Amino acid sequence: MKKTILYIGNKLSDLKANPTSHKSLVKGLESEGFHIYSASGLKNKYLRLLDMIFTFFKNIKSFEIVLIDVYSTQNFWYAIIIARLSRLFKKKYIPILHGGDLKNRFQNSTYFSKKLLKNAHHIVSPSLYYKNEVLNLGYQKVDFISNPIFIKKYTFKERKTFQPKILWVRAFNTIYNPFLAIEALELIVSKYPEAELCMVGPDKDGSLEFCKKYAEEKNLPVHFTGKLKKHDWTKLSAKYDIFLNTSKIDNSPLSVIEAMALGLPVITTNVGGMPYLIDHSNDGILIQDQNAKEIVTWVEWIIQNPLSASTISIKARDKVIRFNWDRIKEDWIALLA
Repeated sequence: MKKTILYIGNKLSDLKANPTSHKSLVKGLESEGFHIYSASGLKNKYLRLLDMIFTFFKNIKSFEIVLIDVYSTQNFWYAIIIARLSRLFKKKYIPILHGGDLKNRFQNSTYFSKKLLKNAHHIVSPSLYYKNEVLNLGYQKVDFISNPIFIKKYTFKERKTFQPKILWVRAFNTIYNPFLAIEALELIVSKYPEAELCMVGPDKDGSLEFCKKYAEEKNLPVHFTGKLKKHDWTKLSAKYDIFLNTSKIDNSPLSVIEAMALGLPVITTNVGGMPYLIDHSNDGILIQDQNAKEIVTWVEWIIQNPLSASTISIKARDKVIRFNWDRIKEDWIALLA
């Protein structure tokens, strides 16, 4: 009989929240016979914390192990509190490391990070990047298990030719540097007047309005969709030929993995976990942070070298097939045994 699990993490689905891997992991584990209690999807951060604590105590006699999403933002403290409760009531817990800036969080919150990691039953990192970081901190019980995807949901489009039609999918937040995509487009349209940029995602800190205003003033061909459901943006992706990721800080973003699954050649800033996910010029393109001219160079290269670009896309699809739930479920089953 499979175990009952409490999964504490970010399951928000409001207009200002991006979809997370929380839902996918719950779906995958339930399909393998695990019973999952999860929290929280409440919008207010204080009510969300109370809901997490309430769910913990309400089901304390039922669950055997706790999965805890760990982020670098304020959500970090949710993880600390739930881990503390788990220790008090002798429940095994497994932190799952998310968030592009966790390295700095570990450095700036040393005491709490040590308590969290040292007392964990195991630690799960969805990227090799954070697995290595945790190993360097001296914690050996860390497993690399990628964020799960269900590959059948992503229709691969093999492109024979490429146009300067660029897709960007992320929350509008300064750490994801959306304005860099606008800057790159401004340079691209001077060479390719038919160029387009589609930016998908909710606003987090006012960056969306700033980008909209600049694009309007410069009369740039940018389409802002706001947040879209996964089905809608993946369907929309068929109209575009290049995927752009402009983050200043990153781990192993699901949107990039999904773009690779869809057959879009990825151009991404070389930050955080990206060089662990992308093998430069083999299954994607890595550029220097905040370099619009380099983006233009690689967009031109993709357009002028369609055979090579197509090969990159095929290799990227082959890579992310490894992240399919059918491939990684045995790792989770073994860990939770």
